[in-house]
Amino acid sequence: MIEVRDLWKRYPGIWGLQDVSLQFGLGRVVGVLGENGSGKSSMFRILAGVSRPTRGEATVDGERVGVKTKGVTSYLPEVDPFYTWMTIERQLTFLSSFYDGWDDAKAGDLLDLMKLDRAQKVGDLSRGQRGRLKVVAAFARPSRLVIMDEPLSGIDPPSRKRILEGVFGEFRFEEQTILISTHIVSEVEAYIDDVVFLRKGEAVLQGNADELREEKQGSLSDIFEEVVQ
Repeated sequence: MIEVRDLWKRYPGIWGLQDVSLQFGLGRVVGVLGENGSGKSSMFRILAGVSRPTRGEATVDGERVGVKTKGVTSYLPEVDPFYTWMTIERQLTFLSSFYDGWDDAKAGDLLDLMKLDRAQKVGDLSRGQRGRLKVVAAFARPSRLVIMDEPLSGIDPPSRKRILEGVFGEFRFEEQTILISTHIVSEVEAYIDDVVFLRKGEAVLQGNADELREEKQGSLSDIFEEVVQ
């Protein structure tokens, strides 16, 4: 169970999050949708333990976000943290030293799936290839929570398809929760179990995706267009 309670985040001159309270169950894929500046990245950074809330708290499996929860959370920020001078193999070896349970065999299988060459330099990768590498880094170790912030942003259609195949092909039902934000709602809609719509730092609509589609008589893309207006 992932939970945020009365979450507020203040930046100079603006509130990034305002009194957000949400619960996400285990084994669910949760779409966190909203325009730029709606608070998606702020909430993700707090859940990943990268940023602290101004008020309120976030918990993962009942543990307040901190050192312990970082060990069971995979966080894919929109801007990747890779070193351009490293080869893919060296980058993954470097990352593996930080995480218990890193699975080299799984990393190799994912590299094959993502069609990435271990010997290639990160700096020579296209944006789509770097996006695929982020998926490898996220799923090569065991985690209870996978947070993906705009994993499809600016990426070509073939790479988007391969990224989604990798993410949801590796998703361990009943063992993980995935939080994913994207502006390309139509491409992830079929995978989403629950959805949260954020606007100006507030959660303005949330619930089961199927129930919301039935209630609103439209797709999540349609609801997104309605909510952000």
